[in-house]
Amino acid sequence: MSKPERVHYRGGRIFTADEPAWAESMVVRGESIEFVGDTTTADGMAGDARLVDLGGAFVLPGFVDAHTHLLGMGEALRQVDLFDAADVAEIQSKVRGAADADLGAPRVLGRSWLFGALDGRSPERGMIDAAVPDRPVYLFANDLHSTWVNSAALRELGITADTPDPIGGRIGRDEAGEPDGMLYEAAALQLVRRFLDAEAGDDERDTALASAFERYLSDGVTGAVDMGLGQDDLDALERALARGGGRLPLRVAGHWLVERTGRTEDDLRQVRRAVELAGRLSGPWLRVTGIKLLVDGVIDSCTAAMKAPFADGSHPGPIWDLAALSPVVAAADAAGLQVALHAIGDEASDIALSALEHAIEVNGPRDRRHRLEHVEVVTEENVRRLARLGVVASMQPVHADPAIQDNWRAMLGDDRVRRGYPWPELTAAGAVLAFGSDAPTAPHPPLPNMYIATTRRSASDPGLPPNIPEFALPMADALAHGTRHAAYSCRWEGLTGRLAPGLAADFVVLDRDPFAEGPGSLLRAEVRQTVVAGADQLLRR
Repeated sequence: MSKPERVHYRGGRIFTADEPAWAESMVVRGESIEFVGDTTTADGMAGDARLVDLGGAFVLPGFVDAHTHLLGMGEALRQVDLFDAADVAEIQSKVRGAADADLGAPRVLGRSWLFGALDGRSPERGMIDAAVPDRPVYLFANDLHSTWVNSAALRELGITADTPDPIGGRIGRDEAGEPDGMLYEAAALQLVRRFLDAEAGDDERDTALASAFERYLSDGVTGAVDMGLGQDDLDALERALARGGGRLPLRVAGHWLVERTGRTEDDLRQVRRAVELAGRLSGPWLRVTGIKLLVDGVIDSCTAAMKAPFADGSHPGPIWDLAALSPVVAAADAAGLQVALHAIGDEASDIALSALEHAIEVNGPRDRRHRLEHVEVVTEENVRRLARLGVVASMQPVHADPAIQDNWRAMLGDDRVRRGYPWPELTAAGAVLAFGSDAPTAPHPPLPNMYIATTRRSASDPGLPPNIPEFALPMADALAHGTRHAAYSCRWEGLTGRLAPGLAADFVVLDRDPFAEGPGSLLRAEVRQTVVAGADQLLRR
């Protein structure tokens, strides 16, 4: 066997996300980092290593997206993008245009529409019928927790006035009790998703996954936590792993989605499936590390579990109440799985933390690394509680973008908006904060995400006023949350996330230095090189 190649990356400005935070040169042997430090020392030890002159370029660890949906992201790239649609007329125009552009398509799929574009009107099927009456249309909201459909889609799904609401979901209905075209939470995440998944083939899924990998590598992401795996997702990942000879283009850790069934034994059966998968898939390229549970919904559609009602008077309960959640969390914890709990509302985080406390009581103290996902509105007491329990706060700066906050703020309608995305409070309390994107609910590129984290300004419209600017983070902290701490969040701290001897050579080279040029340069910066396990993996578009 030939000896692994040594490469000396010389003369850069290297942010290590470690101590010390800065270096000039890095020596890589094969897939791993051998040395990080000053150039003089590197020159003395590099010997016959191949030299790559960085020319002062900025280098940092490869980003780890701590919360994403890889297959869904790839699929979304082929859907009509409605994020910029300003009103119903523009939504209709884009949907009609997509239908006309592909007359043979059996249905039209769109994504990322915002409730704010409806100018206070409620979305209903007639609005889409006016654009496309003859084919099913499915429009996924920006947060993916609700789906807006036309009459043809309701017929295709078999949803009528007699269809009961699924557990943890709701079918929107008009005054006569007929489905109005809006499907919330489990009605969208289960009824719609399962139907569309059954209609897709493996070739389509493989293409979608490959697209997600390509986009991530192009934007400097070397690892991802796939948050809510189903069988189709896992099958696609395993096919990609086999095609790659036991490697993926980037590292993937996954959480198996456990859906509430109404029967504890059926819920626990899903946990046992996750235990089986975690035992079988535990490599450096693909591993199942835990389970995902949706404790509540989202603020934009008023399905989050809040301690006080929304501005419209609605006050929904959680998807998982504490009595149903506790045995599932305790069983997963006892098996050594990481438990990731989607908890957006302040009541949801209370329920999630109580379930974790119960698991600790039942199973005894040890390192757990459980996670709360999103944590958009949380009480000060639960910030301290989260830190005390050693729970990772997994959050997405892009969700705090001022460009998508109008409806979010209107639905709360009171001083709770001042508790939105309180990143510095969490770190000050001692919690680990891990950053991701939640793609495809939001754009996946990490550099604009870091811009929002460091400024609380909009990446899509930087001229907007910042969103609670006192919650902005120093750049070094933001980058660490997207690299080192994101790796910690899925137990990869001994593998990646930092630039240090013995760790994987997963790193990114940018065309500019955001520390020298300021946060605004994060919106202009381009990735020159993405290296995964010592190999340049950048797929240039």
